[in-house]
Amino acid sequence: MGVELHIEELVLHGFEARDRRRIAGEVERELTRLIGEGGLRGLGGSLAIERVNAGEFKVRAGAKPHAAGTQIAHSIYRSLRQARTPRVGPGAGGGGL
Repeated sequence: MGVELHIEELVLHGFEARDRRRIAGEVERELTRLIGEGGLRGLGGSLAIERVNAGEFKVRAGAKPHAAGTQIAHSIYRSLRQARTPRVGPGAGGGGL
């Protein structure tokens, strides 16, 4: 089974503007890997989630974009796995993480 992940908008505060694309790319890569390996609690088919709040997380000062993106992806993945009633299907409105 393949995994296709599209993040429409990723809002991060406290990071350098020049690092945003590298962080976002790493978030997308790591989330794709995590979902591909661990799934999302037995949900099959297409899944559209309008919004995910990954909560707060701390990234070590001076962390490289790769490390920050990986840590952010893990926070988002935990939030996805803990979601009790994700909005699934055509009426979900697609959306970003």
